[in-house]
Amino acid sequence: MNQHAKIEIRHSTCPHDCPSACALDVEVVEGRSIGRVRGSKKQTYTAGVVCAKVARYAERIHHPERLMYPLRRTGAKGSGEFARISWDEALDEIAERFNQAEREFGAESIWPYYYAGTMGLVMRDGLNRLTHVKRYSRFYQTICANVGRIGFAIGTGKIAGVDPREMALSDLVVIWGTNPVNTQVNVMTHAARARKERGARIAAIDIYDNETMKQADIKIILRPGTDGAFACGVMHVLFRDGYADRTYMDKYTDCPTELEAHLQTRTPEWASAICGVPAAEIEAFAKAVGETKRTFFRLGYGFTRSRNGAAQMHAANCIPAVTGAWQYEGGGAFFNNYALWHFNESIIEGHDAIDKTTRALDQSQIGRILTGDAEALLGKGPVKAMLIQNTNPMTVAPEQALVREGFAREDLFVAVHEQFMTETALMADIVLPATMFMEHDDLYYGGGHQHISVGPKLIDPPGECRSNHEVLQALAPRLGARHPGFELTPRELIDATLKLSNHGDIGGLEADLWRDLQPDFRTSHYLDGFAHADRKFHFRADWAHPPFGQTMGDFDKMPDLPDHWAVIEHSDQAHPFRLATSPSRSFLNTTFNETPSSQAREGKASVMIHPLDAAVLGIVDGDAVTLGNSRGETSLIATLFEGVRRGVLIAESVHPNKNHIGGRGINTLTGADTIAPIGGAAFHDNKVWIKKAASA
Repeated sequence: MNQHAKIEIRHSTCPHDCPSACALDVEVVEGRSIGRVRGSKKQTYTAGVVCAKVARYAERIHHPERLMYPLRRTGAKGSGEFARISWDEALDEIAERFNQAEREFGAESIWPYYYAGTMGLVMRDGLNRLTHVKRYSRFYQTICANVGRIGFAIGTGKIAGVDPREMALSDLVVIWGTNPVNTQVNVMTHAARARKERGARIAAIDIYDNETMKQADIKIILRPGTDGAFACGVMHVLFRDGYADRTYMDKYTDCPTELEAHLQTRTPEWASAICGVPAAEIEAFAKAVGETKRTFFRLGYGFTRSRNGAAQMHAANCIPAVTGAWQYEGGGAFFNNYALWHFNESIIEGHDAIDKTTRALDQSQIGRILTGDAEALLGKGPVKAMLIQNTNPMTVAPEQALVREGFAREDLFVAVHEQFMTETALMADIVLPATMFMEHDDLYYGGGHQHISVGPKLIDPPGECRSNHEVLQALAPRLGARHPGFELTPRELIDATLKLSNHGDIGGLEADLWRDLQPDFRTSHYLDGFAHADRKFHFRADWAHPPFGQTMGDFDKMPDLPDHWAVIEHSDQAHPFRLATSPSRSFLNTTFNETPSSQAREGKASVMIHPLDAAVLGIVDGDAVTLGNSRGETSLIATLFEGVRRGVLIAESVHPNKNHIGGRGINTLTGADTIAPIGGAAFHDNKVWIKKAASA
């Protein structure tokens, strides 16, 4: 960088699929390029800290391999053979193929598909407007948060908890089901502050000795999918040893006497046999929680990755209700603040055009859908055309063998709007170049905190990149789609959405930079009652009547009181190991897969295995190994690792498929079974076998 270059510090919000939604101070160089990116000290949750991958965002936004121009496929699907075309040619072809599919097979043969490559409301959710206006197949989101959200809200009544900044005021911070050193760095900022200023302890509960656990004072390593058993063992001790706050429970909870009776048989020994944690560690953790009034439970997205995740989340969330920790500053629980935003996205998403008779296809079952599974297609016809934004299903979706087979169909037309030539873009017929977040305006909220913000356009995009909204505006008239949302600019959409949501206007929010919506202490701690009609925290979960979502799966078989629900994919003789695909530090799903610094840090795709398990199989550190189950096989590098229970494998992800030996990625092994009670995807819940890879 020229030392005399003019550098202006501008403010923005990180748009990526992470609860932190960090407030950013961005160096804009000569009004044309990006320099350093720092966490802003002006926002109290970010508190000046940002993850290393976003700090180096310049290497992503100015990457030499960014897509710059529209492309048409000229070779076989997946061959990477494309020719440059104009935007008009690309848009005309997409419209022609969509209209042809609609004429021949009906509007529901078209399935616009997206997700959280950006969390900005305009650029993420605008595709729904086209879907609704045209009566295309709708999109049911299941790949991320459903399981955790419903598991938390079934107890509290809504998805909101204690101000996450109160971790700094806690005496014991319990980080459970999340590895924030890798995925939510700001959690560690506030937990570390509590340790430094108050002498607080940090407890980490997870399925392997990860980077967060290495910083913890109390370490609990579970077998995957057994958090509910551990939670019940803890609560048994709390009741048995007089740590349960009976006065609090009598006022604020629905059935404490029934819960205590239910837990009589859920002893630490019973829990230990299921979760693998020694009974003495369960006793010690329960004592620490029971003796520490200001215990803050930071519950994470790991719960959402198991078939029994909703029941596990509920069980964990019951602990602070038993101890009465919710009463105290620095005590209680937090998962996500979704209930705070109250955004009315009716113009962005075209709610006035929704036809609920059109089918809503399950995002996680894209492999089954594209290969003609009648149940996944909800008894209707095939999908014949897709427009994909903000996601890379050829790598991140479960059941990759089916996904690959589906995208290879010659009768399936696919347009992908992307920033890089991802593995999904390689399977497309038309590829469109997309802007990044500093190149367009958008509206953001923080799932892991309480702020909303406008992320303004800071620089012009390179080449011929266009935003998601611009693509929709250009396609709408070609498809005969009419709606006021297509006529507005992104800033006008933001302004209209804020006004409909009673959040003022865009000028006011920009003046605030990041607006704090955290409710007062009494509301955040539910001191005037929880959000159910009876104002109680519900130990007894009514899974058949969730506060949101549509019931599906075996919801009628879920335990109503906290318990271990043994619906996970158990190991067996043919598949003696359990595999979890936990998030890596330098990738965010498949975002940052292309940046040199992230590639260098993550190295080759690998799997952690306990040395004693490896010895039995004749596997040594660095061996190529193959993992498999009924869904397929993948090969990668073995890493011997003592920080995991025997019989458990950890593959930090998501590496590109091409980084795996043989080109088949880790999600070849993950399933897309419907998860009760409202859908989800069990990425950490897989039975597999492992063996040394065959020599080439």
